[in-house]
Amino acid sequence: MNELLNLATDPAAWAALVTLIVMEVVLGIDNLVFISILSNKLPPEHRQRVRRIGISLALIMRLVLLSTIAFIVGLTAPVFNLGLVGPLGAHGEPTFETAFSWRDLILLAGGLFLIWKATKEIHHTVDTKQESNDLLDKTGAVISNVGSAIFQIILLDLVFSIDSILTAVGMTEHLPIMVVAVLVAVTVMLLAADPLANFINNNPTVVMLALGFLLMIGTVLIADAFGMHVPKGYIYTAMLFSGVVEGLNMLSRKAAEKKKAAGGDQ
Repeated sequence: MNELLNLATDPAAWAALVTLIVMEVVLGIDNLVFISILSNKLPPEHRQRVRRIGISLALIMRLVLLSTIAFIVGLTAPVFNLGLVGPLGAHGEPTFETAFSWRDLILLAGGLFLIWKATKEIHHTVDTKQESNDLLDKTGAVISNVGSAIFQIILLDLVFSIDSILTAVGMTEHLPIMVVAVLVAVTVMLLAADPLANFINNNPTVVMLALGFLLMIGTVLIADAFGMHVPKGYIYTAMLFSGVVEGLNMLSRKAAEKKKAAGGDQ
């Protein structure tokens, strides 16, 4: 209790909390985009429930990982080394390395899964002869559809949760701050899930843009597994820029449609 009171009156702790909340919310965007795209492949009556389940599982997974911080930190210790090291970069660190830890292996598997999933969805989107998607079987069994979606969400929740918790551990040593930041970030994800999913579903071009984001995120995860650390700011700046450009395109299309409709009325 004394520790909580000390943290509550410590300006540095509040600054760390605000910074960590922002970081956790930003990191949660990747998770949320994947959940939105995956849930939109389901029948409409099941989409919200699957999104709720996916985000709840993300929260549970993060809280469980926070309770085993010593174990999580241990995941960064090298497990095996292939002995390959790239040339030194501008900061004196190897451009890549093959000393893999359990964290690296998890990020590698998650990155490959994201690239596979996004590529498959892009193929389904551009292939006009493809009438069904990978979540819907020929019998249309809803239970297997929901189960397949939740299973894939759990896999990516694990990858993003480990990345999220390791980020939190690197920013503060106080567990209460980490817990509060995770709770706030997941609450924001929960509130934003339905509007984001509906927006993506109602705008086909945004779907392709979101799938492109998943491809980029998957590539960054693989690069991170090989020790090539791409600053997160570059990634999210690129995503924001692309989103703004697509927003301008949407406004342009709507203006053209209104102009055409007005001309037709005359």
